[in-house]
Amino acid sequence: MAAISFKRHRFPPDVIRHAIWLYFRFTLSFRDVEEMLAERGIDLSYETIRCWTIKFGPQIAMNLRRKRPAPTSRWHLDEMLSTIGGEPVWIWRAVDDEGEVLDLVIQKRRDTAAALKLLKRLLRNQPVEPKAIVTDGLRSYKAALTDLDLAHLHHPGRLRDNNRAENSHLPIRRRERKMQLFKTQASTQRFLTTHAAIYNTFNAQPHLVTRSYLRRFRREAANVWANATAEA
Repeated sequence: MAAISFKRHRFPPDVIRHAIWLYFRFTLSFRDVEEMLAERGIDLSYETIRCWTIKFGPQIAMNLRRKRPAPTSRWHLDEMLSTIGGEPVWIWRAVDDEGEVLDLVIQKRRDTAAALKLLKRLLRNQPVEPKAIVTDGLRSYKAALTDLDLAHLHHPGRLRDNNRAENSHLPIRRRERKMQLFKTQASTQRFLTTHAAIYNTFNAQPHLVTRSYLRRFRREAANVWANATAEA
């Protein structure tokens, strides 16, 4: 992992790490994080927290992605409609069958070229090759997979077949409401990419595991976070 330099910052690295973790881990605004830190006697501005998330968030996300285990080979793809700067856009997202966010890309169109862009990113960046690709009934997926000679892996979903991808949109919808819609495409791509890396690290699905496993998982996630945010 690449070490992160916190030099020339007035606040200790532990404060910076904790502020970034709170903002991305939970559905909080910058002002919420400011209030929570103020309750602990740490006086800083919400604008300072915003600058920290922009500067350190992508670095931390990159470190977290490097340490993630390989995802499963069954991928679920879906697109969700959003509004950025008053303009409708499509957030194309991919998850595996355990809910791990694989990748996402924001595009203005919902067509074959957009589907191709997401699929090419996945094939280039993921350490495993897909054995099945589940989508909704959008024809663009079929056309894109045919162009890539992967049509034999395609499973166009119906009803509950692609619920894994549909449910994975919920955290994004909550953040979208909390942030009162996204502002620019670049800042949204940066935020969602960082959010996905931290979500993958700490998402335990506690209703599916025992309490002892959950405790062990949280310890391991905390260790991964500590290594990803280690100071240079």
